[in-house]
Amino acid sequence: MEGKARNAFTLFFSFACIFLSTTTTTLSTSLQFQTLTLNPLPNKPTASWADTEPDIRTFIDPTASEASSSATTFLSVQLHHIDALSSDKSSQDLFNSRLARDAARVKSLISLAATAGGTNLTRARGPGFSSSVVSGLAQGSGEYFTRLGVGTPARYVYMVLDTGSDIVWIQCAPCKKCYSQTDPVFDPTKSRSFANIPCVSPLCRRLDSPGCSTKKQICLYQVSYGDGSFTVGEFSTETLTFRGTRVGRVLLGCGHDNEGLFVGAAGLLGLGRGGLSFPSQMGHLFNRKFSYCLVDRSASSKPSSMVFGDSAISRTAQFTPLLSNPKVDTFYYVELLGISVGGTLVSGISPSLFKLDSTGNGGVIIDSGTSVTRLTRPAYVALRDAFRAGASNLKQGPEFSLFDTCFDLSGKTEVKVPTVVLHFRGAGVSLPASNYLIPVDNSGSFCFAFAGTMSGLSIIGNIQQQGFRVVYDLAASRVGFAPRGCA
Repeated sequence: MEGKARNAFTLFFSFACIFLSTTTTTLSTSLQFQTLTLNPLPNKPTASWADTEPDIRTFIDPTASEASSSATTFLSVQLHHIDALSSDKSSQDLFNSRLARDAARVKSLISLAATAGGTNLTRARGPGFSSSVVSGLAQGSGEYFTRLGVGTPARYVYMVLDTGSDIVWIQCAPCKKCYSQTDPVFDPTKSRSFANIPCVSPLCRRLDSPGCSTKKQICLYQVSYGDGSFTVGEFSTETLTFRGTRVGRVLLGCGHDNEGLFVGAAGLLGLGRGGLSFPSQMGHLFNRKFSYCLVDRSASSKPSSMVFGDSAISRTAQFTPLLSNPKVDTFYYVELLGISVGGTLVSGISPSLFKLDSTGNGGVIIDSGTSVTRLTRPAYVALRDAFRAGASNLKQGPEFSLFDTCFDLSGKTEVKVPTVVLHFRGAGVSLPASNYLIPVDNSGSFCFAFAGTMSGLSIIGNIQQQGFRVVYDLAASRVGFAPRGCA
């Protein structure tokens, strides 16, 4: 009997070892590889909203005492990619234009971070204008927009929403010079809620360098961009309507001279960290919390979305602390500690490559308007080489534009690719395969959607953010990432 029991135990132990070995191998493989379903370049998206006044709406006066409001304001909007405002172009032309915008934006971001405000930019051209507000962003580079009501009664216009910019502004009649936009130019004389800000007002002094019209004694603003574009006009207050909720007395630039590449949308809703951005102005209304989820347009027909208020916080989000740059207050800096490929930390990537130093140089920012993630060159080379080694089973293809690691996947419907995980302090963000291996044409060419930069500044772009609900909890000074957050 003892022999039978011993044999039975030996047999059980052998099966257990085989099971554990198989399970461990499966887990190990799942950490190393994942499946990428191959989708073509997305066609031009469509976007449509009803432009009628909502039947039921809430009006919020941000200057009212907080005690008069017992509940946090909830705001939500749909987001659409800027390609929907483009003229009829092929999917290839749209993609090429996106990369061109991306290059201009990254150049401007790096320029602003390096010069801490771009003091060498030209002064405003308006009469009586003494100085300017400056921003470092290429004017045509915002990638996502929504439809907002401006004024009373509300006139609905396309507005770019941009976490890398601060000032809220819109093109206004009469135009000294305006670029082409989809909707009629906003006429402030037809709005009951539009109000100019006097030069002597404390609100005017909230501009870094306010200007003053000596004739009308009203406050003037200018935003100059890194590509030479600019917007100049009156600094004012106006009501904005977000899908049924009206928010009054938003500080807004009413631009009469707007020159640059910003085609299609009427203006910009700045969502950066600076004092005049929409979250900074109105944050007390929604507890200084907002989030967005950007869908993968090649795999989903659902719209992207943005939410302001406590419901913006996802229960499944992993959070990383926000860092402050003493030189530039616009950007959302985070601490990136390393990157894994195929379940293994890339040895050539150390936290020091991403360090934001005491003088404001270097660092890593989260940016909704940059498409392709840029990593400081040594980090990118190490990541690229690790990915190439892990993807050695895939047929290599020619380089494309800024991408130096591409594959010929023609004739396939899916492939196995190495996993990629971004390790922020306190948050490991495991990227879906479609967030780093993307189609660049309709012939089966796919490229690794990272790029290197000679600058010390690294930028986490919106391709890598797709499908995550990215949570900006400014009250707790943190940013979170919730996977599969677009549902």
